[in-house]
Amino acid sequence: MKSIHYKFIYIMCITLTLVLSCSSDNGSDADTDLEIEIDEDTDSQGTVDITAVVQANFINDYTEAVSIQVNGDYISISSTGLPDHKTPYWGEGHEMYEDFPGTNHANANTTMIAFNYVMTIPAYPAEASEKEQTDFGPVGMALNGVPLYNDYEGGGLLAEDAWGTFDASGAHPGPNEDYHYHCEGEYLTVDDSNLIGFLRDGFPVYGRKDMDDSYPDDLDENGGHVGVTSDFSEAIYHYHVSNDVYSTSGLYVIKSGDYYGTKGTFTE
Repeated sequence: MKSIHYKFIYIMCITLTLVLSCSSDNGSDADTDLEIEIDEDTDSQGTVDITAVVQANFINDYTEAVSIQVNGDYISISSTGLPDHKTPYWGEGHEMYEDFPGTNHANANTTMIAFNYVMTIPAYPAEASEKEQTDFGPVGMALNGVPLYNDYEGGGLLAEDAWGTFDASGAHPGPNEDYHYHCEGEYLTVDDSNLIGFLRDGFPVYGRKDMDDSYPDDLDENGGHVGVTSDFSEAIYHYHVSNDVYSTSGLYVIKSGDYYGTKGTFTE
């Protein structure tokens, strides 16, 4: 019993010494630095540079209104937001006018206008330590400079009164005459593996298929996965247009849920 008692006292002394040592100024600073380093690493740069792909693919043949500027570790993409393809929202008599598909019709915003959009994204996108929900408004930009929206419209989820006003490209203008895509459609992507743009976190978004023409079955809750693509020989996280029909619309939304990375800015 006496031996056990001495051992207990010895263990308590060692423990007290360690506690006092760890509570010293030097130890406290080291712990703080470590915590900051871990946090910074979680949202640090990724390993894949998207700059060359961005520069090679962002173009608007019709309006010639997309430009790229690289600023260190960030890329700024400027655009008027006007599409380079046909849509009834150009207005009858316009050379790029075409009628609505099926029974669709114009919404209250019958016209679209040019903006001074600038989307700034990281050149080396990385996974965010905390995922942020996408919200109403631009969640990314298509390769022709038109904003990409998620499955929200106004104050809530897309409903028939919204998708009934889509043109053949799954798009329409908002209250500010701001044309934008919500869903898969002509001139953008239709059941394919096309690169259609980048989200605000810098990660690319593709059509419903992978480059081997198969539908990915390992998408995460953010609608993406890691792998090589036709544009990136090094594996990179990338989104896909949903392969599940949205509600009763018969359409496939481009994005819902959270961003995988940390979103950049999108200004008008």
